[in-house]
Amino acid sequence: MNRMTIPGLVDAAAADHGERAFLTVDGVRRTYAQTRTAAATMAGALADRGCRPGDRVATLLSNRVELVDVVLGCAWLGAVVVPLNTALHGRLLRHALDESEARFLYVEEDLAARVGEVGYAGQVWVAGSSSAPVHGVARALDPYPSRPGDTAAILFTSGTTGPSRGVRCPHAQFVWWGRNVADSLRLNTDDTLYTCLPLFHTNALHALAQAVTVGASVVVDRRFSASRYWARAAGARATCVYVLGAMVPMLLAQPPGPDDRAHRAWRGLGPGTPGALWDVFRERFGVTLVDGFGSTETNLVIGSVPEDCRPGYMGTVREGFEARVVDAELSCVPDGTPGELVVRTDQEHAFATGYLGYAAPAPGAWRRTGDRVVREPDGWFRFVDRVKDCIRRRGENISSYEVEVALQAHPDIAEAAAFPVPSELAEDEVMVAVVPRAGRALDPAQVARHCATELPAFAVPRYVDVVAALPLTETGKVRKSVLRGRGVTGETWDRCG
Repeated sequence: MNRMTIPGLVDAAAADHGERAFLTVDGVRRTYAQTRTAAATMAGALADRGCRPGDRVATLLSNRVELVDVVLGCAWLGAVVVPLNTALHGRLLRHALDESEARFLYVEEDLAARVGEVGYAGQVWVAGSSSAPVHGVARALDPYPSRPGDTAAILFTSGTTGPSRGVRCPHAQFVWWGRNVADSLRLNTDDTLYTCLPLFHTNALHALAQAVTVGASVVVDRRFSASRYWARAAGARATCVYVLGAMVPMLLAQPPGPDDRAHRAWRGLGPGTPGALWDVFRERFGVTLVDGFGSTETNLVIGSVPEDCRPGYMGTVREGFEARVVDAELSCVPDGTPGELVVRTDQEHAFATGYLGYAAPAPGAWRRTGDRVVREPDGWFRFVDRVKDCIRRRGENISSYEVEVALQAHPDIAEAAAFPVPSELAEDEVMVAVVPRAGRALDPAQVARHCATELPAFAVPRYVDVVAALPLTETGKVRKSVLRGRGVTGETWDRCG
């Protein structure tokens, strides 16, 4: 069996670590040997319901064991899994189902009504019903002879800057994710990984691959809770955790308590953590956050390791990858100059094979990332902004990320988002939405004065909205399209008003 495929990875792990604990999710615990059996029998259950190699099986499932079984069962059968965001409904759900051309849909009972509303014509399986394919009630199939470059999953991007797109992820991409991130986090067989991120997202799926790669255990929680996070991590006996997006400031916004260090975790994957929060997080919770660059379309191209981190930096280029910083004409810019990150790899099939409806990029081709970064002369990369989130004001380019970092240094701000709104003079004005810490009040004028001490004058926000919460995706990314769409309202404070 080819070890650069998901079945090959699972089969090898079962042979090496048979009775070692692999997975805890939704109250179910599995060893490596049991996981191999679950994959093979779920493949049989899918086949009994008409699923064949190459068919696409969509899911609308939260973090529950059926989702893991479908992911592994599809890989075993040679089918393609399409894990969909459980927040999708209406037009966006119809878009994902149409784009993926899924013949089957496995859905939670309380989400099933959405499927009827969008007129889905495929076969629907409702979790918990007698018609749903279930591991262990069918014959175990031999694994289909998939190749490393064959598509294992279609993962839809979050759509924070535009319509979500389906990314074709090959088997080997998951294997490389497991190897690369396990190495970056220094994982081994004694580790227990704890994630509460959704399994329809690349980060949590790759945590499974990391565990299988080294023979570690992984605990998948149902959802993120800032108030209970460290207690849940302690209960899982986690040695490694995973945080994304707004999770770091949300955890730091919680009042200090006995759970802050009553756990075994000592490092975590925390891409995009603002430099100003890195030391604060480690000092309070005892966890070193490892940064890096990776996306649904690529792999861990740039990264650091627990013993060599630099707050506010993604890391250096990892072996097997190349990275450049380019201008709008795709010409390289000097070190220290912001530009778009482009990447490529010589790890075979480590990158996705493109988007649905588009031809696969040529092997070894440079991939545009849409991220604006700076490469320092010593080779360390610093994230500046998403190219589409850059704010242009009075002839100056302003990083929304750097405005947010300045806001998060305010002692009374728990979360913040910066985004452009139209100016009367063309170009943009800087607007921010801020969430106060529990029990604190925020004066917008004072927020602007704080920014004036941290930022150049052209980057100081003109508009400030104090809000109860930011609109987030299921993976903790701020939906800036929602904030831009709402724009300036009658409740917005205007520095020039």
